[in-house]
Parts: sequence; structure tokens; C-alpha cells
Amino acid sequence: MSDAIPVPVHLDQVLDGLAKNPALPSALVRRLLGHRKGLGTVAKRPDLSDTVIAEIIATDDHWLTHSLALNRSIPQAVRSKLAGHPDPSIRRAVAATADGAPRQLFERLVDDSDPQVREHVATSDHSPGDLRARLVTDPDPKVRAALAQWWTTAPEPVRRLLLTDTDDSVRAAACATYYRRIPHPVPPTDLVGQLLADPVTRAGAVRHCALDTAMARQLADDPDDEVREEVAKHPGLPSALRDELAQDANPNVALRVFARQDTPEPVRAAIHARILPDVPAPGWLANHQDLDDAALEREITRDIARARLRALRLAWVTSDPLPYVDSPYVCFRASAAMSDHLPAPVVAQLLDDEESSVRTTMALRARDRVDPRTAERIDRTHRPDKRVRWRPADDLPLPVDVLRRLATDPDLPVESARHLAADPDPTVRRTIATHTRLPAEELTRLLADTSESVATTAAANPGLPVPQMHRLLALAGL
Repeated sequence: MSDAIPVPVHLDQVLDGLAKNPALPSALVRRLLGHRKGLGTVAKRPDLSDTVIAEIIATDDHWLTHSLALNRSIPQAVRSKLAGHPDPSIRRAVAATADGAPRQLFERLVDDSDPQVREHVATSDHSPGDLRARLVTDPDPKVRAALAQWWTTAPEPVRRLLLTDTDDSVRAAACATYYRRIPHPVPPTDLVGQLLADPVTRAGAVRHCALDTAMARQLADDPDDEVREEVAKHPGLPSALRDELAQDANPNVALRVFARQDTPEPVRAAIHARILPDVPAPGWLANHQDLDDAALEREITRDIARARLRALRLAWVTSDPLPYVDSPYVCFRASAAMSDHLPAPVVAQLLDDEESSVRTTMALRARDRVDPRTAERIDRTHRPDKRVRWRPADDLPLPVDVLRRLATDPDLPVESARHLAADPDPTVRRTIATHTRLPAEELTRLLADTSESVATTAAANPGLPVPQMHRLLALAGL
């Protein structure tokens, strides 16, 4: 085969892939500094010399300098220099990658004139506590809200200030149903009543209140869907209100009732049938232009409820799994499969479940009880709810001959690699483009693949011959 490279369809992206190639010679790294159509990917390499770093800074090119600031491998002296850059986006990049930086850098960043730089200090667990605490009085509410969401273990005086902040967005972030870090903070007992009275903190305060009948009634009637969701899962909810919320107009509220251990089975079945009917609803997303705003919002809410139901995993089912291994609900069977105490016949049953998520959950929980044939079947029939690159074979202990068939083993036969490189599915070609056994001529051919991700991945493969690297740079005029 000729060693000539067809001109890549996605030449700029291919050069970005080449910039990540660990086998790229240092002389070619320097030539890539002249590439101005990408995002400066070459400046993120972990092997940049001091000379190349100085050249990048001297270019004063925005994307090269920005990528350099994001590079976690650069010397701290360079990071400190970039922290004084006049472009605030460069300083933000420095702040975003300041993990492990000396205190002096954080002292500089915490007083930066750009609020987004200070936001990064607020969100970083590596920021010194005393410097982070200073941001509780930051003039920008976005900085204070970021502090409330990310610093969940802040000292009580800091949490109190955030919970009683004059800005609604800060209080909402400080008393929320979701935080960016765990453990989730618990508000001081003396503030719970005040937080329940405040519409922006009410939903987050529900789980922390002692629920009497009057309060339960008031919260169950709240116009805020999130408040009703929270009260629907409160352990002190009276059964009459539980059954009332099971018919809430918002299916996500009803889903909270579905997940309760004390929900009667007929009520649970009715909720399940409402969220996941036997006859699927027509594809609303393709025809969303025919829906008004209210109808579109309802359909999105239903779609969220369906996704939540599929992903639901219940600790109380996992702790007592045997009654639920034959459940009509996929989420119950998957929750049961998460148990470490299932007898062999039940493990076999769940490994053969009709739903991919149940089979996969069981296989990962009982790796030592999965034979190679079953493991291969589970990998080949894996059907995730959303597109992910992970697959069961990444974690299951499969023998070499099975891995060869799945195209992931280092000893994959060359002919198999050739066939996979010509597969009509671009995800298969992208995967094989990372393989060490892919012949150089096939790797070269993939540089001109119609799929951008395939071509970029091929350029990053360390098996790419150096002459082809030279030719790519020549094609780009570098």
C-alpha cells in the first residue's frame, strides 16, 4: 500500500489529535505551535520543555496560552506568572487547575478582580479554609452561591451567613435539595422554621423538619413541585397524604411515592403504569413544534420522570432483596441485584433477566460467579439507557479468547483489527483506532475517515509512524 496520506476531511481536528499523541517527537511539538485554527491542544501536553513553554507564552496566542493555563503539569512558577495575565479567561483557567498550588497562588486568586476567578476558589476543595471563608462576604452573589453549593463542610458560622444571605439565589444554594459535594449540610435546628417559611429555601428544608399533620398538609398543597417532591418522600408523611400525592399532577412527585417502602402495592402499580405505560407515548420530541410552551413543559417533565424511574435504585430493596427478584418493576430487580447476599439460583436468574440493566448490575456485583460465556453474552447484549463508552467487558474478568472476540485484547489478531477498522459503525472504528495492533497502513487510512472522532483518535495513536506525522504537518503548512 502507498504511504501517501489522503488529505484528512477534518484536518484541523486531526492536528488536535496529533497534539495529544504521546509519541510525537519534540521537534514536531514545536512545529505544532504554529497551528492557529484549533484550541491550542498542544499546550496541554504533559511533556512540554521550559523552552517550549516560554515560546507559547511569547506567542501571546489566546488559545495556546489558555490551554497552557489549563495544563496541570506546568511548573508552579509558570502558573503564578499566568495568574497575573491581563486576560481574565486565562486567570480563570489558572484558578480552575490550581489543585495542589501553594497558598500564595490562592491568596492572589481570592482577591482577583474577576468574579469568575473567585468562583473557582469558592468551588475548590484545595482552597485554604480561611481564604475560602472570606468569600462569604464577596460582593458578587454568584460567588457566594458557588461557595454555598460546593463547600458543604464549611464551619457553622459560614453556613449561617449563607443561609441568611440577603440574596435569594445564595439562600437557595445554601438550603437546597442538591449540592455539588457530599456530605450534604444540615442546617442549624433553630433556623429550620425560618427556612421553611422562605419560598426559596422551603424545598431544601423539608427533609430537616419534624413533620406534624398541619405542616404536612401545608407542604402537600405547596405550588412548588420540588416542595411536594420532598414532602412525598418524608418518613413522617401521613398515609392519607401519601396516597393523595400519588396522584399529583407532576409525575416526579408521584415517583417519590412509588419509591417509598410503605406505599401499598396497588398505589405503586398505578404510578408505574402512569409513568411507564404498556403502550409507549408517541415520540413527542420530533413533533415538539406542534406543542405550546405548557404542553412542551409537561412532556419534558414526563420524560424526566421516566428516566428517573429507570435509574431508580432503592436501598430498602437491596437490604431485603428476595421478595423483589420477580418484581414487575425493573428498578426493583436491579436494586435486588445490588445485594451481596443472593443465593446462586437467584444470581443465575438475574444474570438472565430480560432487562440489560438488571443483567449488568448482577454481573458486576457477582463477578466471581459469572462464567465467560455469560459475561460475553452480557457484554454483547448491553443496552444502556444513554450513550456511554463504558461496557461490561471493561470490568468483567474475561479470558483472552473472549476479549479477542470483543476486540479489546492486546493480542488481537492483525486480520481482525483490519476488519474492525473497516466496520461501518464509526464507534467501532474509533475504538480500534486506539489499538496497538492496528497496522500502520490502516491507521493512516483512518486519518481520512469521514468521522471526525475516528480521524482524531487515529492521529493520537502512538503507533502512527513518524513520517506520517511529518506529512500531516506538511499538509497543514506547518
